[in-house]
Amino acid sequence: MSTAEHPADNHDLIRVRGARVNNLADVDVDVPKRRLTVFTGVSGSGKSSLVFGTIAAESQRMINETYSAFVQGFMPTQARPEVDVLDGLTPAIIVDQERMGGDPRSTVGTATDTGAMLRILFSRIGKPHIGSPKAFSFNVASISGAGAITTQRGGRTVKERRSFSVTGGMCPHCEGRGSVTDFDLSQLYDAGKSLHEGAVTVPGYTGDGHWTLRPFTESGFLDPDKPIRDYTDDELHDFLHKEPVKVRIGGINVTYEGLIPRIRKSMLSKDRESMQPHIREFVDRAVVFTACPECAGTRLNETARSARIAGVNIAEACAMQISDLAEWIRGLDEPSVAPLLTALRQTLDSFVEIGLGYLSLDRPSATLSGGEAQRTKMIRHLGSSLTDVTYVFDEPTIGLHPHDIRRMNDLLLRLRDKGNTVLVVEHDPEVIATADHVVDLGPGAGSAGGTICFEGTVEGLRSGETLTGHHLDDRVAVKKQVREPTGTLEIRGATSHNLADVDVDIPLGVLCVITGVAGSGKSSLVHESIPPEAGVSPVDQDAIRGSRRSNPATYTGLLDPIRKAFAKANGVKPALFSANSEGACPGCNGAGVVHTDLAMMAGVATTCEECSGKRFQASVLEYRLGGRDISEVLAMSVTEAAEFFGPGEARTPAAQRILARLADVGLGYLSLGQSLTTLSGGERQRLKLATHMSEKGGVYVLDEPTTGLHLADIEQLLGLLDRLVDAGKSVIVIEHHQAVMAHADHIVDLGPGAGHDGGKVVFEGTPAELVADRPTLTGQHLAEYVGV
Repeated sequence: MSTAEHPADNHDLIRVRGARVNNLADVDVDVPKRRLTVFTGVSGSGKSSLVFGTIAAESQRMINETYSAFVQGFMPTQARPEVDVLDGLTPAIIVDQERMGGDPRSTVGTATDTGAMLRILFSRIGKPHIGSPKAFSFNVASISGAGAITTQRGGRTVKERRSFSVTGGMCPHCEGRGSVTDFDLSQLYDAGKSLHEGAVTVPGYTGDGHWTLRPFTESGFLDPDKPIRDYTDDELHDFLHKEPVKVRIGGINVTYEGLIPRIRKSMLSKDRESMQPHIREFVDRAVVFTACPECAGTRLNETARSARIAGVNIAEACAMQISDLAEWIRGLDEPSVAPLLTALRQTLDSFVEIGLGYLSLDRPSATLSGGEAQRTKMIRHLGSSLTDVTYVFDEPTIGLHPHDIRRMNDLLLRLRDKGNTVLVVEHDPEVIATADHVVDLGPGAGSAGGTICFEGTVEGLRSGETLTGHHLDDRVAVKKQVREPTGTLEIRGATSHNLADVDVDIPLGVLCVITGVAGSGKSSLVHESIPPEAGVSPVDQDAIRGSRRSNPATYTGLLDPIRKAFAKANGVKPALFSANSEGACPGCNGAGVVHTDLAMMAGVATTCEECSGKRFQASVLEYRLGGRDISEVLAMSVTEAAEFFGPGEARTPAAQRILARLADVGLGYLSLGQSLTTLSGGERQRLKLATHMSEKGGVYVLDEPTTGLHLADIEQLLGLLDRLVDAGKSVIVIEHHQAVMAHADHIVDLGPGAGHDGGKVVFEGTPAELVADRPTLTGQHLAEYVGV
C-alpha cells in the first residue's frame, strides 16, 4: 500500500491573504481546520471583521451562489468581502448574539422547531382529536367561507360553488398574543372634577376651549359641569368607549368618539421609541398589559386546550419548565409516534445540557438575553451528524455564570472532536485556555488595530509581549474596605417569573452586584421587581433604534454643539452641517454611498462621485473650524475629537463634556460618524451609559457591563463604576465576571439553581464574607478566582 499523502489531505488550513474589511490592515492569517481557534484582542481591534465579516461572510456567499437565480432572489444578498485570497473554506454556520425576533408571537417553541413537533404530537395522539397541527397553533386563526368561483375550462366559463374551513388554535380575543392592553383609568382623568374643571389629564387634552376637548364638552352626550364620578353607566360609556359619530360643533362637522379609542389611534399606533418624551412617559404610566381573560395568557382557543395527552394539554406542556417537559415526554410510550418522541426527547435534552433547562417553550423569544439567544441557536447543531463544518461563535460565554462556562467549553470541544472547525471570538480567559490555536488582534482599537499581534498556542500567548498575554492571568483582589450604604431600596414579596416571594434590601450609595447562575432570577429581581418610584435608570444592551445614518455623534447629542460651533465660526446656519438636512450631498442624500439593487446578485454600494463619500455638499466643506471641515471632524475618533475641541481655536466646552463621558466608558476608539448598526452589544451599553452619566442623582442598573470588554479594559470599567458611586450615584450591576464581584461593596447571590430551582436569595453580604464562607456556587468560583 502506498504511503504517499493523498492530495486531498493537503487542505487542512483556511488561508486568508490581504483582508481589508473595516479596519483590517491587509491581514494574512492561517487558521487550522478541525481545531478550536479563539480570536481575541481589545474591543474594536478587528476580531469580528476577520471572523464574521471575512471568513464566515465569504463562506455563506459562496454557498448561496450554488442555488438557482430564482432561489437567490428570496435570499439575503452579500457582497464579496475585501480580501485578496480566501482558500480552504468549509460551509460556515454562524451562531451569533443577535436577539431573536421581537414579534410578540415568537416564542422559544416556535424559534426552535420544538413547538412544531409538539403540535404534531398532539394532532396525532391528543384526545379528543380536533384536527391537524394547525389546530394547535396560536398563529393560525379559525376561518371558514363559501361562495361561487368562475373558472375557464376548454374555452367555456364554468361557475362552481366552493366552501372551505381552517381550524386554527389562535385565541380570537387576543389574536394569539396572550395579553391585551388595558388602561389605568386613574391616569386618564380625575374622577372628582368635571370636564370644565380639567378632569382629563391626558397630554394634549388640557386647556379650556381646546379643540381636543370641545367634542366632549359641546357634543351634548355629556354634562361638562358634572364630576365624572357622578356619571351614569351610559354617560361613562359615551365618555370612554363610544363609537365614532358625526356631531356639529361651532358650525363645523366633527367626529365624536370615546376617549380610549381616541388615545389608541393618536398615541398607541406609534412606535414607542418615536414618541415625544412626555407622551412616552404617559403611555408607560397609563397602559397596562394584562393576561387575556379568555385564554388566561396561553394564546390558544378553548378547542386547542381541550385535547389532552396523559391529562396534559398543549398549553400546559408549553408552560412547563423544559427540564420537566423532557421528563414528561420520556414517560410517554406510544409506538405510533415513536420517531417523533425520540426527536423531541433529543431536542429537549439538548436544552438541559446547554444550561437552558429553566426556560419554557411559551417564553417570548424577544425576552431572551443575547447569551440565551445564542445558546438557543446552538441547540439544532448539537445532535447534528454534519462534520467538516466551520462553526462561528460570538462570545458564547456572555450571560453565563463561571459554573456554566465549563459546560460551554465542553460543548465547543465536542463540536471540534466531531471533525469540525470551531472559530470563537472571545475575551474569557477560561475559553482562551481551552483553545488549540489563538489569534490575537490589535494592538489597539479602530485605526490603531487591525493587525495580527500573535498566532500560536495559549502557552505562547502567555509568554508573548501582547496586551492579551500580559493580562491573561490578571486577578482582582477581594475588596477589603467596603463603602457604607446611604440608604436601602426595599423589595418585598417579589414573585415575577421564578422569584419565590423574595424580600431583599438593596443598599444605595454603593456598588451592589447581583449574581447567580443563568436563569436564577437576577433580571426578574432587578428589572421587574424594583418599584417604579425608585428612579432607576436601566442601561442595557438592547439594540439602539436608528438607521445606518445614526452615529455616536447624533445619538449622544454631540452633533448639536459641533454644528453650532461651525455655524458661529462661519456666520451661517447650523442646519448646513447635518448630512440629514440642508447640508446633505444631493447625489447620495447624505448617505455617502449610492446603493444599486441587482435583484438576486449582491447589491453594489459605490462611493458617491459628487461628495467622494464625505456626505456633504462641496460648498459646506469649504466652511472650517480649527482648520478642519465637518466631514474631517466626523471621521475623528473620540480621543482625537476630545483633543481637537479642547483648548485652542475649536474650543467647544459642550462637546468636550460629552466626549469626556465617551472616553470615560472606554469608547475613545469609536469614530464620531461610525454607524450605530456596526456597534457590538457591549459598545451599545457603554454608549447608553455615557448618555445617562449627564443625569443628576438616581440609581443606575447595568446589565453585564463586561460584555465585549478585553481583559485589559476590566480595570478601566471598575474605575468608572467607582467614579459613578463616588459622584453620589447608586450602581446596581447584574454580573458574572469575578473581577466585578470581587470589587463590589455588597453582593446579592440568587439561586441555588435555575428556573424553579432558583428564585431565592442564597447570600447577602460583602465579597470577603462570600469567599470566606463559600456557601454557594458563586462563592466557590470567586474563592478559586482570587486564589483563596
